[in-house]
Amino acid sequence: MPLIAQNHLQLIIEFGLLILLAVSFFINLVPLSLSAVLLGGLIISVAMTFLFGFDAFSLLAPSLGVHEFTHPYGAIALLGVATSLGAIYIMDDVGINTRSLKTFILLIVLAIAVFGGMVHRDFLLMWIVGLFVAFFILSKTFRRKSVLTVKRAVMVAIVVLVAFGFMEAISRILSMPIISPISRIERILDNSLPSIKMVIHNTYLIGHNPATSFWGSESSGFADGYISLPISLITTFGLALPIFYGVLTNQKDVIDYFTPGIFAFGYEFGYLILFLILIWVLAVMIIGLKILKIYKEKREKGNKTLLGREALLIGSLTAFIGQAWVGFFIINRDINGSALVTFLFLSAMVLGHVLMIKRT
Repeated sequence: MPLIAQNHLQLIIEFGLLILLAVSFFINLVPLSLSAVLLGGLIISVAMTFLFGFDAFSLLAPSLGVHEFTHPYGAIALLGVATSLGAIYIMDDVGINTRSLKTFILLIVLAIAVFGGMVHRDFLLMWIVGLFVAFFILSKTFRRKSVLTVKRAVMVAIVVLVAFGFMEAISRILSMPIISPISRIERILDNSLPSIKMVIHNTYLIGHNPATSFWGSESSGFADGYISLPISLITTFGLALPIFYGVLTNQKDVIDYFTPGIFAFGYEFGYLILFLILIWVLAVMIIGLKILKIYKEKREKGNKTLLGREALLIGSLTAFIGQAWVGFFIINRDINGSALVTFLFLSAMVLGHVLMIKRT
């Protein structure tokens, strides 16, 4: 049957369309009042705080046998916090006292930054960039003075450097290189640079040189599985697609999981598909900003029916931009496997606002 995915790219597209349809119906059929969206954002934020906290604790207690499992959830944490901030800004506009809520969100932001930074250094980059994007969008949407100043940017940079230095000192005192930022940078240099060089010389307009892939002569030279959805999803539906079962992570195959996503996507699908993917990502951002402008105009004219949707769009757009930046330009693990499901979900959370059902 033509609808059964014949390769990983087709599977990603079909799964993304299904998520888009489901999310579009949810956004339009479920009443999204401002209070409900705020509550949802806070629940997600608290849940992510505990999840990242448990992951950090597991890292320090290897006997538990599980750690560093929160990569797919970094953007979800950003979604929860940014959505809550959007709702709080809207409540400020109508004169509601939100001081206690702001303090609570600040504590969550700091807690997730600490826990997430301990486990994933790339997450810390996503977190910082995502928060900058959130406050930029909020300042433009609500016509307020931006919290982004040169002084604050310098302070953030200093805090990050101090935090990295503290983690490096702890890693050496406890003999735990797994939390060492320097060790992580060395791993990136040792593994990513050879992968990038190989990719540049073996990527075609469509696909790649089959002889350089893990599958060798059995490779089709296109959509071999370097970029795909979770293995469990593929096996559940019994799809006859090539699966690596951890080769990228454990055996350091030709596309290392530290390689920036643009190189991994380019090698997997070719330069033409990479170009189309980047155009799609840019289109999602532009569409999200356009719809946000419409929500803003309606709110300023006294329309109070879209406040919840506006806060949700702020959070979704912020998380999508943050994950896209880190996934494509820093480390492809943040936009691959389970993280790719998160990315497709966030894109649907933005595009789902295109459809608006009129209620009578």
